[in-house]
Parts: sequence; C-alpha cells; structure tokens
Amino acid sequence: MAAQPFPEAQVYDEGLLDVGDGNRVYWQCRGNPDGRPVLIVHGGPGSGRSRNAHKSFDPEQFRIVSFDQRGCGDSVPSAADPTTDMGCNTTDHLLADIECLREHLGIHQWLLYGGSWASTLILAYAQRHPEFVTGIVLVGVTMSRPQEIDWLYHGLRLLLPVEWERFRFGVPAEHRDGNLVEAYRRLMESPDLSTREQAAHDWCAWEDAAIAHETLGKPGQYSGKPDAAKLAFVRICTHYFAHDAWLDDGQLLRDAHRLAGIPGVLIHGRLDLSAPLLTALELAQVWPAATLQIIDDAGHTGSPAMAEAIADALADLTAALPPGDQENRWTGPRPR
Repeated sequence: MAAQPFPEAQVYDEGLLDVGDGNRVYWQCRGNPDGRPVLIVHGGPGSGRSRNAHKSFDPEQFRIVSFDQRGCGDSVPSAADPTTDMGCNTTDHLLADIECLREHLGIHQWLLYGGSWASTLILAYAQRHPEFVTGIVLVGVTMSRPQEIDWLYHGLRLLLPVEWERFRFGVPAEHRDGNLVEAYRRLMESPDLSTREQAAHDWCAWEDAAIAHETLGKPGQYSGKPDAAKLAFVRICTHYFAHDAWLDDGQLLRDAHRLAGIPGVLIHGRLDLSAPLLTALELAQVWPAATLQIIDDAGHTGSPAMAEAIADALADLTAALPPGDQENRWTGPRPR
C-alpha cells in the first residue's frame, strides 16, 4: 500500500528574509508552531520549493519550514532576469542563508530533509553546523562531485546516445567536444532571450531523457516547468555545476566525520540514472550513524515503494529523536 500524505497544513507564517547582496529569500512555516522543527530543502539547484513535500510530515508533530533558495521560486531577484548577479549565488551563500533563516525563526535545532541537490546542500550545512542538526533524511543522494556532474552530462551518453547528441548539438559547434555544462552556462548568460530560452529547453529535454524510464515516478517534470521557472532553474544549475558547486572534490565524503552522532537515513532508487547508487553507498560507508535503504523499483523521481520508505524513515527517526526543548518553542503570533 502506498504511503498516504498527511492532511494539507496551511501556512501560518511567511516572509521575505533579507540575506544581503540585494537578495531576499522567501520562507514559510506550516504545522504546529510548537512542534519539532524540520527544514525542507529543495533540489535543482534552482528548482524552488516543493508544493507537496510538507505533506510527508505530521502537521500536529512538526513545525515545517520550507524556503526558496536564492534566485528561484518566490525569492527575489529571480535568476530568470539576466541582470541578476550570479556572483553572489554560491554554495557558501546558500549555507549562510540557511543559518540566517534558522536564527530569524528562533530555532535552536532542526531535522533536515531533501533530495537530489538538496542532499549536497544539507550535507554541507550539517558538516559546517552539526550542533544545529537533530537528524537527516536524504532521498536520491548526490554530493555534486566532478565525477557525478561529468556522468550526468557526458557519461550518460553511453545509455542515451541519441538524446545526448541532441543535447550536445544545443551548444555552438566549437564547444560540442568540450565541457557542455560550461557551454550551456555561457548560453544562459546571453542577453538574447531567445538564446536563453532555447538553451533552457534543450537542457530540460536532456534532464527529462535521464528520467524518461521512471514510469512509477514523475517523468517529464523538467520540460513542464513554467517558462520563467525553467530559465531560473537552468541558469542556476549550469552556474553551480560549471563550478563543481564550489566544493573541493570529495569534500563531503572527507568531512563526513563531522556528522558523527547525527542519525541519518539515505533512501536511493536502484534505477536512478541521474545519480547512480554508488554515491549513496560511499556516503553510508563513512557515516556510521546513517542507514542506506535501496528501493529496487525507483529512480530519481521515486515510486510508491520509495514514498513508503520515506514515511517509515521519518516515523522511525522522529520516534528516536529527543523531544524538542523550550528553545524551539514558537514565540511569535499565534497562527490564524
């Protein structure tokens, strides 16, 4: 039986948080203002917050916080605007934004939840601020290492040669035998709207090709984004991946000892072509407090069995966590 989502919880508090550099990050809170804080981190980078992820959490038990990372969703300015400065949109900036949000909301510690790119950002945050993390649940584990980025945008051509040739021919001829991520990044910086739109279309077509076999998940989700969201998503993706997410190669594995004592659950689909299972296995081997659950019928976009595993993991982890302390109690206005 597929996991049933919890009832819709209304937003009781929201805002635009000034994080500097002319950026304001949108955030919202749902559920129980006095409940266990959980931060939902979205993927992409640049996908914007999920409209459904909060339904994985019991609104009577959790204070559910979600936000849009710089440049996407309802955060401003949008990366879809070519005049938006991408120089102040890096992994370090996002980590600082999360800390700024935690302090703004008066949260002492929180559970972290997210998948795909979110797992990279969550691991980087938890390794920098382990004292603020009560537990971690990652779905579709990535660490944005050069080898992972190279696999998705070059190596995967071994399995999808026709689709990859279309992706490759989306960049100028002189760049087709080089770094395609960088080539697309340059296209997304073009002042010409039609150039950016075509590049975003071609990039999303490739992303959709990598998940097209996932009939139990959500194939086709990238190309289905609204035009502005698609422009922001691809501009941010290419910007981050062209720079290896500003992380040293292997940094998140090397610093996994900083997660000691933080319970974690890694949930990964065996059929995930975008983010092969090896990454999750390597992380599990160096993080003793984490368990790895492999979902045989799932890819990057999940399946009913994966949804069930997520629900079970959240229930088990929540039961194992100590009750929230007074520092996490809501002191603002009561929800309406």
